[in-house]
Amino acid sequence: MTKEEIRLAESRTRKKHWKRWGPYLSERAWGTVREDYSPHGNAWEYLPHDHARSRAYRWNEDGLAGISDRRQMICFALALWNEHDPILKERIFGLTGNEGNHGEDVKEYYFYLDSTPSHSYMKYLYKYPQAEFPYAKLVEENCRRDKSQPEFELLDSGVFDEDRYFDVFVEYAKADIEDILIKITVTNHGPEAANLRVLPTIWFRNTWSWGNRARRPRLHQARPAPNPVIELKLSPLNQTQSNPRWLHCEGSPELLFTENETNAQRLFGTENYSPFVKDGINDHIVHGVKEAVNPKQVGSKAAAHYKMSLGSGETVVIRMRLADSDFKGWDAFDAFDKTFALRRSEADEFYATVIPQDLSSDAKNVMRQGFAGMLWSKQFYHYVIKDWLRGDPDNPRPPEERSTGRNHQWTHLYNADVISMPDKWEYPWYAAWDLAFHCIPLALVDPDFAKEQLTLMLREWYMHPNGQIPAYEWALGDVNPPVHAWAAWRVYKIDKKRTGRGDREFLKRIFHKLMLNFTWWVNRKDAEGMNIFQGGFLGLDNIGVFDRSAPLPTGGSLEQSDGTSWMAMYTLNLLAIAMELAKEEPCYEDVASKFWEHFIYIAHAMSHRGRNCIGLWSEEDGFFYDVLKLPDGSQFPMKIRSMVGLIPLFAVETLEAEVLDRLPDFKRRLEWFIDNRPDLTESFACIRSTEMGERRLLSIANQDQLRRILKYMLDEREFLSPYGIRALSRFHRENPYSLHVNGTEHRVDYEPGESTTGVFGGNSNWRGPIWFPVNFLLVESLQKFHHYLGNDFKVEFPTGSGNMKTLWDVAGELSRRMTNIFLRDEKGRRPTFGNLEKFQTDPHWCDLLLFHEYFHGDSGSGVGASHQTGWTGVVTKLMQQSR
Repeated sequence: MTKEEIRLAESRTRKKHWKRWGPYLSERAWGTVREDYSPHGNAWEYLPHDHARSRAYRWNEDGLAGISDRRQMICFALALWNEHDPILKERIFGLTGNEGNHGEDVKEYYFYLDSTPSHSYMKYLYKYPQAEFPYAKLVEENCRRDKSQPEFELLDSGVFDEDRYFDVFVEYAKADIEDILIKITVTNHGPEAANLRVLPTIWFRNTWSWGNRARRPRLHQARPAPNPVIELKLSPLNQTQSNPRWLHCEGSPELLFTENETNAQRLFGTENYSPFVKDGINDHIVHGVKEAVNPKQVGSKAAAHYKMSLGSGETVVIRMRLADSDFKGWDAFDAFDKTFALRRSEADEFYATVIPQDLSSDAKNVMRQGFAGMLWSKQFYHYVIKDWLRGDPDNPRPPEERSTGRNHQWTHLYNADVISMPDKWEYPWYAAWDLAFHCIPLALVDPDFAKEQLTLMLREWYMHPNGQIPAYEWALGDVNPPVHAWAAWRVYKIDKKRTGRGDREFLKRIFHKLMLNFTWWVNRKDAEGMNIFQGGFLGLDNIGVFDRSAPLPTGGSLEQSDGTSWMAMYTLNLLAIAMELAKEEPCYEDVASKFWEHFIYIAHAMSHRGRNCIGLWSEEDGFFYDVLKLPDGSQFPMKIRSMVGLIPLFAVETLEAEVLDRLPDFKRRLEWFIDNRPDLTESFACIRSTEMGERRLLSIANQDQLRRILKYMLDEREFLSPYGIRALSRFHRENPYSLHVNGTEHRVDYEPGESTTGVFGGNSNWRGPIWFPVNFLLVESLQKFHHYLGNDFKVEFPTGSGNMKTLWDVAGELSRRMTNIFLRDEKGRRPTFGNLEKFQTDPHWCDLLLFHEYFHGDSGSGVGASHQTGWTGVVTKLMQQSR
């Protein structure tokens, strides 16, 4: 075992809590639902960026390149000042959903460069302009632009011209579980000397202003310069682990103290509880207000103020140590560099067991940064609905409108855990189906954490009593695709392959909870009890001609190809889990039979809806569509060639002969259905293969349907892009889908980049771009089909080329197209960077990867949230399995 694997094992057995500290600070806590106490849910406006430096957060903290303990009692992060900005740079800036011409959008350049799963070593880079940061210009210019125009980015403002910026690297290395070494390395890339203030900041999350001020912990100066020390004393009421800690600061920085208290005078014109407030250090540094910091050098927030002037190309290093020892009588920085070097080498040793050694150095770098992004995107997430709705003692009572407003039906929800975020700035809250995809790459490096994440969403303080899994904080009751079972099954298999044994206890625990969720789907989302499912937008935002989560302008209902297909996939995932459990516990055979039966009825219903009803399969077109049912009883397919019609391919599973032989009761029921109910099984793939020892294939699409669907999917004039499969066919560029309702035209156009509509806030687009989660599932589905159909089943790739390939080869080619988004091409350019010449050619930028939310359907350039390593992180799994 590597040293990192030993640490993970110690963490798993609770011998040593290596994960107690990690990158659990958010990049943004302002503008979130949790901090919103407005009457009508105006989260962006209630606590905007301008308030963030002055207002104590109720639920979560944020910070630049920060860390915290897993309960977020103690926080550490970086603050910077270039002596030109109007405020300290304490947190990442971006536009709100109402300010951006394509919705919310971060407007800074920061990069997650490295992290081990235990966070024994971490590395982060922030690029800080030397000129005044253009806060107002970024807001004004993006507000001026409409949705047909590109976003105005920080590089466009000119602040990085002539390389007038600092590279600020922040690294952490754990000497032990409560002993963290911190190294800040600053380089001036500009052509001349430039001044910089660096203020490493430590503070307590405010847990005392919400009804119990006796909980207040304290910071104070324990020793003066040189090498001053800040002592941290937690209140015993705060947590059981209340031992003191010390922050050791090398050199002779000035120590500044204030309180993590709201500056009510600045924000509301009312008296402050304390003369020292959250933005006191900001006012002291930026505005020279000496009385803004506590001369007694005590408080709940403190910073070490380093002043420096760096010549062109000069580098300065700051060393600090946050530990449970005061190191009296010996040097806190003894063996500092040696420990850092050791932890870096151990990180290399660990990733050598994960990243294939035959990959190019470029591909290895992509994988390493992909894993870094996954691990840095952990966040302590805190949200207690009952308290949030009711309000806190010693604080104003929330408006009555909130009692019937957002999330009021989720009063059981109590979240206070470290959770994998989609993007800690743009989406600093968990999203259920995103999280399922996160767990695939996470399982490659830390299967324990992946399993914990999947289990967490099903615990009784998360899952609704009715069985629904919470979606995301903006609308916990929204419906995401049911991919939790798929993720659990995949994580189980990845873990089993890596360790040599399957975690059956995990599989059993999650299976029983998933059955509750499955029952919720069947009872709530099958409106007519006909095995055809709705579900609303189902994570695909603007893919439909209507907002699928809102009442239809036509009235009636929408029978969804994707919703029904997701449920068919769900049944097959639960079937696979039940059969695995039944190998050792025969009682699961009965449950497996139940899910097999569910699958039969769903698959049959997609093509046969009974008298006077239209199936979701169009025999004329050879494609699956949604069907709109109107109040007068009429109905018609909505002939949009989109991912909605490809998702039926996800519902595929093979049953191996040797497994069936071990489950005789299940096999007997399976055979009975195939032999006696051809009316149910003839329309979809449920077939025997004597050549393969009675292996079975279960799928919605039979072989003929599969060929016809793939003819569209693999056509470069339709879905097939140089970089994967588009979410909407390029056919609709010249042939937009249009529907007129009550004098209003509703239409779907091919839009390969940013959305030009405001549907779902306009910051997301499923009308042409490439999305990694569904592409990943397409690759996996093709591999499953090949596993059954073998080398004799070939399709034209691309359509019209005359080049015939097996489905395995097609899956491999799609995988390569997706990974090529991040890799240098023959000209040394990365498609993900698009026309950003700074990223394409500058040696200080060109190897810094951003893992965007989605990618341009024609060029492969990154679009949407720029740090959504989350589900885009599945690229690491594609690379890992590409050998």
